[in-house]
Amino acid sequence: MPSEWIARLAEDERQRDDVRARAQEAAVRKAELVAVQGKQWLDALQTAVIRDIDTFRAEFPGDTPRDILFEAVQADGGFAVRKPKHPTAAVSIVPHLSAGSISCTYRFTPTDGLPPREDRLEFMFSANGGDVLHLKHQGTGQVFTDADALSEYLLVPVFTGRPR
Repeated sequence: MPSEWIARLAEDERQRDDVRARAQEAAVRKAELVAVQGKQWLDALQTAVIRDIDTFRAEFPGDTPRDILFEAVQADGGFAVRKPKHPTAAVSIVPHLSAGSISCTYRFTPTDGLPPREDRLEFMFSANGGDVLHLKHQGTGQVFTDADALSEYLLVPVFTGRPR
């Protein structure tokens, strides 16, 4: 009967419509969460990074090769952290709240005369179906539930002058 295939096709189309509608609702909800909590996340990350830099400096008073500098370089919450003495290292954090992501670029200059190395990381805001934002590393899938954990992850390579 020709009408059976039409009924099956119509049901398949309704299911596809439901899936698309749920995906669109989830995207709208995530955008709303990023608009509300994204800036809070960045502020908390900046606070944690500054605290961790100060704590690290206190461990090595007067040790200038281990000096770490914090630079608020962007009005939108972006910043950079640099270790100016050899082996030099730096990370710049650039938020893209409209896209729901944060880009991080590391630059390492080794002491053996080799050219500088750059590494780029992308973190996406994720709600995991809830009302709280997390950051997810796009390369590894690692999820960061708070700014303290992300600060540690971002700063270890700068403090040591060695890529991950």
